[in-house]
Amino acid sequence: MKKFEQLFSPVVLGNRQFRNRIFAAPIGLEYYPDERLHPGDEFIAYFERKAQGGAATVSIGSAMADNARGAIGPTIRLDDPTALSPLYRLSQCISRHGAVADIELQHCGANSYHSKFGLGNEIFGAFDSVNGLGMEIPQMPEEVIFEIIKKFGDAAQTAKHCGFGMVTIHAGHGWMFNQFLGPHNNRRDQWGGSMENRARFVNAAIADIKKKCGRDFPVCVRISGAELFEGGYDIDYGVEIAKQLDGHADLINVSVGAHEETSVFTITSPSMFLDDGANVKYAAAVKKVIRHSKIATVGALAEPELLEEIIASGKADVVMLCRQLMADPDTPIKAQMGQEKKIRKCIRCFECFSAHFTKLTSICAINPEIGFEREVKYNQVLPQKKKKVLIAGGGIGGMQAALTAYEHGHEVILCEKSNELGGALRCEKKVPFKQNMQQYLDSQSALIEEAEIDLRMNTEVTPELAKVLKPDVIIAALGAKAVMPNIPGINGKNVMDADAGYLEAEKVGEKAVVLGGGLSGIELAIYLSQLGKKVTIIEMSNRLNFSNNVIHSMAINNEILKYQIVVVTSTKAVEITEKGVIGEFVGDSFSEEQCCDTITKGMLVSAVTQASLNQHYEIGKQSLYEADTVIYALGQKPLRDQSNELRNCAPLFFELGDCVEPKNVYTANATAYTIARDIGRY
Repeated sequence: MKKFEQLFSPVVLGNRQFRNRIFAAPIGLEYYPDERLHPGDEFIAYFERKAQGGAATVSIGSAMADNARGAIGPTIRLDDPTALSPLYRLSQCISRHGAVADIELQHCGANSYHSKFGLGNEIFGAFDSVNGLGMEIPQMPEEVIFEIIKKFGDAAQTAKHCGFGMVTIHAGHGWMFNQFLGPHNNRRDQWGGSMENRARFVNAAIADIKKKCGRDFPVCVRISGAELFEGGYDIDYGVEIAKQLDGHADLINVSVGAHEETSVFTITSPSMFLDDGANVKYAAAVKKVIRHSKIATVGALAEPELLEEIIASGKADVVMLCRQLMADPDTPIKAQMGQEKKIRKCIRCFECFSAHFTKLTSICAINPEIGFEREVKYNQVLPQKKKKVLIAGGGIGGMQAALTAYEHGHEVILCEKSNELGGALRCEKKVPFKQNMQQYLDSQSALIEEAEIDLRMNTEVTPELAKVLKPDVIIAALGAKAVMPNIPGINGKNVMDADAGYLEAEKVGEKAVVLGGGLSGIELAIYLSQLGKKVTIIEMSNRLNFSNNVIHSMAINNEILKYQIVVVTSTKAVEITEKGVIGEFVGDSFSEEQCCDTITKGMLVSAVTQASLNQHYEIGKQSLYEADTVIYALGQKPLRDQSNELRNCAPLFFELGDCVEPKNVYTANATAYTIARDIGRY
């Protein structure tokens, strides 16, 4: 018997058999199409890589059936005859690996920002309303409804003609069909009122697709099983929506939330603060009452054991993976081959989403190949000469550099001065919402131990050691040390740094003040609050610093509100006493300028990117913030002196990670991967 027998059993939808129950969830890349909104080489390579990894289907998200009135961004379009050739190439690059190519048909209705601003067209919603950006949106005329029904059928027929084996209709997350399905639809015609009427639009679109593509052509419909925000509908209402779709859709994909609601965006795509499989319960509730359609679940799914349990217990027929297949596109095939321990589990840090919105690119913190699939596939430069590579530091960057150099045939010596690989982030090993990160570090450590890498623990790389080893290349990945502020009282018994705050949380008193509103300080404050501490964050600038991770900031904001963490901005700590911290209000003296027009105009327009946490407290000139324990989290200082000592100890020398500039996991991994990959070209 196979270990994951149910997970890797086939499933039939319409006239298609899918090789297993793991589907790559739809993901929209509003920046990858070319200037004509056709899938380009980078776009195709991104989705092909998922098909290579063993997923049963790979779904292209956010394709426009009605680009003139339905787009939220410059996504690929299915209403353009010049798109046939690139769409065919896209489908074939998926299907030739044994996966079924799927494409998601989307119309954003009242939230069609790109159609409004980018194309200058009039947009409509289900009813007269105000959208996420405060624009007044008129009710969609019935003639437009019939026009859109036809466009969805035509788009599906185009997709089938171009080799796609399934289409998905997006009817959740606050987009057009969801606007009709929701309880706020107050239309008085056949498109509103009763639940049957509210579902009439989407069912008519399904019928037109079946008419033009064949009744056995599989159609998936994505819904929000519950909206979860104040004023939104609950799971009972979501079940009623699913009942209307039962027998019309071949597969109902049960998600949750709404794209333009910041309070639930990080539940739709679960943050690190939520449990694995946090949204499965909504699909399970739908599954209990549906008789004909198959049911899929999505959100925070990674562990093969969990995926198997979901299928075997009947909570869903299909599991959809999104960010996990960015972290490790080979998740399905690794699980099927019994190599589940080698799976890189998504750490749910939202680096991918944040880059998507703010830099219009695709990245992954723990998979340096994401966004560079075409380069990896076509432009891989194999080393011409085997080199001896000495790596100083076994943190995130050092481990990735060691693995990449080893995979490219080099002799690798990895030295770590402590007794554990993983670097600075090992201080977070007790933190519940950082367990995925710890699993990632464990996985990388295990790969290094399995490889023929000369691993030397409790070993510091010095010029003397380098002289003995005679490496061809030295990579310094030495990290950084905490910045200790020059504040009276900083050496007091009630003061510790952030690492100690994580490692020795039991020594933190009932009241704690965290100095520093960067990610390290904020996440530490959340952890201490989860332990029952009353925490205050003091930050000198006028807002917390989320390191440009706008999506993770939403999740953090939810946690700050949940645990009633006090945030004091525009305040400088001037003294630490036995009673706490004396803070001085400094106004905007340490605040950064707002983004320039080049940045703001380049970002994707969405209600979720317009919100920021910016809390001010009028504290007067000086105030005492009471605390039993004061913890400073004021950044890191690169270990440049130690790195510079190794600079002339080998013919080639590289630095990476925090010893260059403290940034994030993505930067460390991406730099390490690229440096190590290029070794041996000369």
